[in-house]
Amino acid sequence: MADDVHGGAQAEGLAGLLRVLDLTPGGADSSGQDLFTGENQRSPHGRVFGGQVLGQSVVAATRTVDPARHVHSMHGYFLRPGDPSTPITFAVERLRDGGSFSARRVHAIQHGQPILSMIASFQEAQDGVDHAEPAPQVPGPESLPSIADLVGRLDHPFARYWARERPVDVRHVGSALYLPSAPGRGDDGDDEGGDGSQAVWLRVAGPLPADQALHRAVLAWASDVTVLEPVLRRHGAAWSTPGIRVASLDHALWWHRPVRADEWMLFVQETPSASGARGLGLARVYDRAGALVATVAQEGMTRLT
Repeated sequence: MADDVHGGAQAEGLAGLLRVLDLTPGGADSSGQDLFTGENQRSPHGRVFGGQVLGQSVVAATRTVDPARHVHSMHGYFLRPGDPSTPITFAVERLRDGGSFSARRVHAIQHGQPILSMIASFQEAQDGVDHAEPAPQVPGPESLPSIADLVGRLDHPFARYWARERPVDVRHVGSALYLPSAPGRGDDGDDEGGDGSQAVWLRVAGPLPADQALHRAVLAWASDVTVLEPVLRRHGAAWSTPGIRVASLDHALWWHRPVRADEWMLFVQETPSASGARGLGLARVYDRAGALVATVAQEGMTRLT
């Protein structure tokens, strides 16, 4: 029965995700930029989830590009915390439309100021050289506990949000980082270690339309969920560690191959460096068949007291 409750709530969360990604066109401003408006998902943190703004910015840019061209990379800077009580305006500048590639700059704006600045590149499907780092061998997601299994019974607003409202099913290979007792090497000692590395299965909580542009935008949303966890793990911290402060600073995402965000994706993660209260997280994203579909890099403010 509990699984049904959690599943129903996650389905509602997925509907909310699709709603915020369905931007409202707003015409063009005096400088010729295309304008769109987006709503916000509920967040217990008091600020807009960064992945939401990434996904919405990808959607806004995509709306101005030939549908035959799919986003293949984005680079963004988080400039200010987002206000969840205020809609976001997305202003898209059409930088270039070449023979094979298109480039767009997007500013996500609230209260007259940008909260995110992003440049995205789009490309038509083309043949060329092809290689990829192979996926590691890890246990499948069906054998691993869900967030609801781990924290669903806790009477705490963050636990309820993680377990019931987030529109994704997240399953760690080894220990998860929701509670302070979790960081460190997993029980089997093979899937994660003192270097902070980890592997995480993730998918959205229900089927999505067969629209590659939507799946890529949803992956942009999901790419912000666990990318900084290796930094926390390396230093023995968890999301609920007292006094912890984590905030995304900049984010890069490369889509290498077609992706299905409603099927299991394996995020293989590491952290090469942390200094100056900033930590760098990297992730290779594989589909269930082992194809490398994306690579993620994010630097975040990470303060532990």
